[in-house]
Amino acid sequence: MKISYNWLKQFINIDWEPAQTGELLTDLGLEIEGISRFESIPGGLEGVVIGKVLTCEQHPNADRLKLTTVDIGQEEPVQIVCGAPNVAKGQTVPVATVGTILYDAEGKPWTIKKGKIRGEASHGMICAEDELGLGQSHDGIMVLDNDLKAGTPANQVFDIEIDHVFEIGLTPNRADAMSHLGTARDLRAGLLQKEINIELITPSNTNFRVDARTNKFTVNVANPEMAPRYCGLTIGDLKVGPSPTWLQNRLKAIGITPKNNIVDATNYVLHDLGQPLHAFDAAKIEDNKIVVSTVKEGTKFTTLDGIERTLSSEDLMICDANKPLCIAGVFGGEHSGVTDQTTSIFLESAYFDPVSVRKTAKRHALNTDASFRFERGIDPNITEYALVRAALLIQELAGGEITSDVIDVYPKKIEDHQVVLSFDYANKLIGQEIQRETIKAILTSLEIKINNVTETGIGMTIPAYRNDVTRQADVVEEILRVYGYNNIAIGNKINASVANTAKIEDYKIQDVVANQLVGLGFHEMLANSLTTPAHEQLSSQINSEEGITMLNPLSTDLSVLRQSMLFTSLEAVAYNKNRKAQEIKLFEFGKTYHKQNDQRIENQHLALVVAGNKTNDHWYHNGAQPSDFYYLKGVVAALLERLGFDDLIEQPIGSDLFAEGLELSSSKAPLVTMGLVHSKITKAFSVEGNVFFADFDWGAIMAALKVSAASPKQYKEISKYPAVKRDFALLIDKAVNFYDLHQTAYKTERKLLKDVQLFDVYTGDKLPEGKKSYAMSFTISDEKKTLTDKQIDKIMSKLQAAFERDFNATLR
Repeated sequence: MKISYNWLKQFINIDWEPAQTGELLTDLGLEIEGISRFESIPGGLEGVVIGKVLTCEQHPNADRLKLTTVDIGQEEPVQIVCGAPNVAKGQTVPVATVGTILYDAEGKPWTIKKGKIRGEASHGMICAEDELGLGQSHDGIMVLDNDLKAGTPANQVFDIEIDHVFEIGLTPNRADAMSHLGTARDLRAGLLQKEINIELITPSNTNFRVDARTNKFTVNVANPEMAPRYCGLTIGDLKVGPSPTWLQNRLKAIGITPKNNIVDATNYVLHDLGQPLHAFDAAKIEDNKIVVSTVKEGTKFTTLDGIERTLSSEDLMICDANKPLCIAGVFGGEHSGVTDQTTSIFLESAYFDPVSVRKTAKRHALNTDASFRFERGIDPNITEYALVRAALLIQELAGGEITSDVIDVYPKKIEDHQVVLSFDYANKLIGQEIQRETIKAILTSLEIKINNVTETGIGMTIPAYRNDVTRQADVVEEILRVYGYNNIAIGNKINASVANTAKIEDYKIQDVVANQLVGLGFHEMLANSLTTPAHEQLSSQINSEEGITMLNPLSTDLSVLRQSMLFTSLEAVAYNKNRKAQEIKLFEFGKTYHKQNDQRIENQHLALVVAGNKTNDHWYHNGAQPSDFYYLKGVVAALLERLGFDDLIEQPIGSDLFAEGLELSSSKAPLVTMGLVHSKITKAFSVEGNVFFADFDWGAIMAALKVSAASPKQYKEISKYPAVKRDFALLIDKAVNFYDLHQTAYKTERKLLKDVQLFDVYTGDKLPEGKKSYAMSFTISDEKKTLTDKQIDKIMSKLQAAFERDFNATLR
C-alpha cells in the first residue's frame, strides 16, 4: 500500500523527516518496506534556468535552425542552436543548461551535452513545455513573463510538488489502516506516546446541502446480509473534465493514473478515508431505480475493462430496473460508467459483506482497490460521511448541484463490540507491568472508548472498523505496538516449558528421513500441487473422475490437483537437465489429491527421484557412474531400515508407470513402490536417459510406526536348515517383464520358494529378433529339514516347465 507523506500531512501536522516518520510507522506495526521520492515533474527541473534571448540569427548551415545567444545569469551569455519556429530576440525562455537531465514521454532520462549542430557550437537547449514535463505542446519553445530575472532556477518559477511515498507492507488484519486517515490515526497515537500532543484533522462536511430535489432515486436492497448498508445521492448539471493539478499529483504519487474529475474524486476519497465509492451515469439507469441483488446464474455482463463475464447466482450486483450495472464492491460495468458526455451521476457508497466480495473477486480473477478493502472489512459507520465528502469534492471539481437527499439503507446497524481486559492477563502476556494510566492513554489515542476501570481490569468499546480486535490478546497487541516493543525489557533468564509429546510425531520422523537423504547427497524440492490435466493421458492410474479441478485456474497447465507425485518430479528433472545438471537426486514431502464419493481425500507421500549420474567423473572409477535401479533400492532400503522396518516383503509390480517396478511391503500394508520410469512417460517430459522413482506411502508408514511403537516386538527364529539358491538364464520375448515371471514362479511353488531375484538383463544383436535374456535366481528352503538334490531339481523342473508353457521361454 502506498501512502503519500504530503497527503498524510493534511490529517496530521508533522514536520519530521520522512525516514523518521517511517521508523515510527514501522514500530507501530505499519512496516515501511521503502520510501520513494515523487516529483510532479521528473527531475524537478534541476539545472533548468530562466534565460533572456539576446540575439537570434539564421543558422549559416541550416534553413530551419536559428543561432541564438542567451543570457542565463552567468558572466558571459551562451550560444544555443534552436530549431523552434517561434524563437525570437528579446524573449524570456526556459533553458536546460549543460549537464541537465530531462525525461522523454516514456520517462527515460537523457542528458544535455555540449556539442556542435551543423558546425555551430551549442551550449544548452531552449525548451518546449513537453520537454520539461510542463504540458503536452511541442509547437514551439515556451515564452515566459519578461519580468523574470535571467539565471533564476526554473523550479522557483513553476509549481513543482516534491513528495515522499511510503510503501507499507500492510498485514491483512489491518483494514483500518488502508487509507491516509487510518495511517494518520496510528501515527497520532504513536506521537502521543512520545508526549507529542498533536491533533487529527478530518475534513468537514458542514457546508453540505441539497440544492434541488429534482432527480430522486429509489434503492431496494434485496440481499441485506450481503449489503448491510447502502448509501447514495445524485448530482446534476456537472461537467466532466480533467482534474486540477493538485489532485492529479496526489493520485500520481501513489501510482494511480488520473482519468477525469469524477473518477479521480472517488479514487481520492477511497485512498483518503478508506471508503470505496462508485459513480454511475444517472442517465443510463432505467426508471431511476437501484436494486442491490444477485442475478440469474449464467447472466452475461461486460465490465469496465471490456471483458464479458459470466455471472454466478452468488455474485451481488448493483442493478437498475432491468439490467445489472456493476459487480458490487469489485468492478463497474462498461455501459453505466462516467464518460465525457455525462452531466448527472448517481454516487454510491456502501458497506458490502467481506466474504461475499472476496468470493466474487476470486471467482472472476479480479483484484481492485475497492475489492482489496471490502474483502478485509471497512468501517461501516463512515459510509455516509465519505459519500457527502465525495459529493462536495465533485461539486468543487466539476460544478453541479446536489439533486437528491442522501439515501441510507441501513436496516440493522453494525454495533461496536465490547472487550474486557484483565490487568493480570496483560502483565503475564507482556512479561512486565505497564502502568494503568499509560494503558488507558494508549487505548484512548486509538479511539477505543474506556467504559469502566476496576482493580482487576478494564472494560472498553472497540470501534466497528477495528474488526481485528475482538479478544484480550488483540487489545494487548494494540497496547504493545503503541507502547513500543523496544521498550519491553529483556530479562536475564528465559523461561520455557518442556512439552510432553509423543515419540512418534510426523514432523520428527520427516526430519530424520530428510537429514538422512541430505547426507546421501539428495536435495529437497517443493513442487506445485497444481498441474495439468494432460497427465491423464500418460497413465491409467490417473483417473479423471477422481480429479479435483480448480474453479478459477490461472492457466490450463495449473488447473487440477495432482494425483501422483511422479509427474511433478519429472518436471523438476527436466528443469535441472535443461540446465546441464549431471547428478540429479531429489526428494519431496507432499500430497496427492483425490475425489471419491463426493469427498476430497489428501494422501501424504515421500517421493524420491534419481536421474543422470550416481557419481561424477573421478580417476578412481574411470569416469562418471550412471544411476541405476539398485542404487535407488539401496537408498530406499536404508531409509526403511532407519525407521525400523526389517520384515519387508518385496514383490514386483505391473504398472504402466514403470518399465520394471518393485513394491516393498510390511506385514500390514504396502509402503513403497519404486522402479525405472517407463520411457514413454519420460519422453513426454523431454527427459532423455533413465529416471528412477520411489513413492513412499507416508500415511501407511506413519500408521505402521505408531502401531509398532504401541505393541511389543515380535521375533522370528532363524531357520537352522540351509537355503539353496539356483539360477536360470531364460530367453524370452521382449514384451515379458519380471513381474509376470515372478508371479508365475510363486504360483508354481508356493511352499518352499522363498525368494525370486532378477540379477541380469541382456539385450543385444547376438540374440534372436524380439528376444531378451533374463538371469534369475531362486532361493529355496524348508524350515523343518535339509532339502535333497532330488527335491531341488524337481522344483526347478516345475519352474522351467511353467516358464516354457506360459511365456515360450527357453533356457540359454
